[in-house]
Amino acid sequence: MANGENAGSKLSNDRSRFRWSDRYYKRRVLQLKKRSDPLEGAPQAKGIVIEKTGIEAKQPNSAIRKCVKVQLIKNGRQITAFAPGDGAINYIDEHDEVVVEGIGGRMGRSKGDIPGVRYKVIKVNNVSLKEMVKGKKEKAVR
Repeated sequence: MANGENAGSKLSNDRSRFRWSDRYYKRRVLQLKKRSDPLEGAPQAKGIVIEKTGIEAKQPNSAIRKCVKVQLIKNGRQITAFAPGDGAINYIDEHDEVVVEGIGGRMGRSKGDIPGVRYKVIKVNNVSLKEMVKGKKEKAVR
């Protein structure tokens, strides 16, 4: 155990070596999130709607959560995004341009009772989905 007067460099070297056993440090330094994340580390991304789907909620809930399959513009990857709000799916059509973001929750994992869905739609054709559901704005025609 190096705790002496001249042990500074050993303590410093040990610290930088042992940091690699911290999983958050390791993921950050090796930039693993950017490699595996379809959004490539960005908070939001644009995409084109491919199809509308309904996903069954996990037990003990029983519902069909309205989602859309989206192809991202920046890298062509396909993701599933949730359409939040009552009747929000009716404002989204195929081939619309949408902006998606993380759904919030467990460190980039799915949230609540929607299995395998990590993203939500926030804009459709550059108009806020929330405002359309509330009836404050009309959907823009592209």
